[in-house]
Amino acid sequence: MRDDQNAVALVTGGNRGIGRALCKQLAEAGMLVLLAGRDAAGGEEAARSMKNLKGRVDFLTMDVTDPESIRAAEEVVRRQYGRLDVLVNNAALYLDEGKRLTEIDPSLLELILKTNTLGPYHVIRAFLPLMQARQYGRIVNISSGYGEAAAMDHPGTGAYKLSKLALNALTRLIASEITPDIKINAVCPGWVRTGDGRACGSTQRRGSRRFDHLADSAGRGWPKRRLLPGWSAYCLVAATSIT
Repeated sequence: MRDDQNAVALVTGGNRGIGRALCKQLAEAGMLVLLAGRDAAGGEEAARSMKNLKGRVDFLTMDVTDPESIRAAEEVVRRQYGRLDVLVNNAALYLDEGKRLTEIDPSLLELILKTNTLGPYHVIRAFLPLMQARQYGRIVNISSGYGEAAAMDHPGTGAYKLSKLALNALTRLIASEITPDIKINAVCPGWVRTGDGRACGSTQRRGSRRFDHLADSAGRGWPKRRLLPGWSAYCLVAATSIT
């Protein structure tokens, strides 16, 4: 990470689960972390719980489904912090476990796509100029194994699968458009014990370790537009050189 001690990181959906664990790890590394979310009470509480770390954690109000809220948040970041080095698109909805795409209410599909796919698109579009201004940036999109093409051959959880498949495509498309000094990657942290994954065994901190190296990427030596399979800890340690 260039200029670690002054680096500013933004994590969407940072008040709980993997997002909260990642905020803590980035702050422990000395970054100023913007914990973004729409739940002000929960976000402020989460930020206060990290007040004794090496880096500071501030709460930032932002609803990823509302472009106006995103625009307002970008204005706050630009005015108060003047830079953004790391962006983690973590906020997501998982509301259709086992449900077939052809049977759910269309409004549920629209909500999941609006949050899981269009949300990251609007956030990246809003904050990319801050990275371009300094010719440096690291963007990490939190994806899922459900977003792999092979997952489309099995019925159930269709809206979530579609949203993550589209997020992977979005990641690759943006990677093809941005300059080499800004890196974007998608990673799957695996099933983790959060509000959406209570039945699985991995802890939030362990899941966050699977992709926090991407936020500290040096950006040398790896092929551009590579999508990482996040389940491999060794892969993500190597990702300190990812592009």
